[in-house]
Amino acid sequence: MKIIIDGYNFIRQTDLRRFENVSLENGRKELIRRLAIYKRAKAHKITVVFDGVLGGSFSEERDRSTGIGIVYSRKGQTADDVIKRMVRDSSEKITVVTSDRDIADAAVRSGCSAISSHAFAQKLAEAEMWGAFPELGVKEEGYSAPKEKKGPSRRVTRRKRGEEKNLRKL
Repeated sequence: MKIIIDGYNFIRQTDLRRFENVSLENGRKELIRRLAIYKRAKAHKITVVFDGVLGGSFSEERDRSTGIGIVYSRKGQTADDVIKRMVRDSSEKITVVTSDRDIADAAVRSGCSAISSHAFAQKLAEAEMWGAFPELGVKEEGYSAPKEKKGPSRRVTRRKRGEEKNLRKL
């Protein structure tokens, strides 16, 4: 699975904002650090898209750090435009991480899935915790969680079930 992240949107919607308050570079570095931990645990292809650095260059810039693809948009183009183009042109199964409704809708229209920045931040936190304490991630043999009773009054909406399904894949 390939994951495309709206970089500054993610930073500003999560606890990474405190790093960005020091400097944009600190926010980006902390995001890349957390994504590298997640990548080691899940082995997904991850690309982060940022608006161009200092007004951007005249061409799109690409970089790679600890296995994470980094894309800076070109001058006069936003990261939103780059993400929409990547989703539209790709033939892979993509999950877009953003809290921007416009980008999420464009991803869904292109046949991809979209999850909010907050939901993915929780996944990153879990991966970081399991990375620090791998013994906690091992389930005991023969253990199964108690089953919940299902019924029409407890059934979640189709949209919510789809979001939960996408989160389980991550």
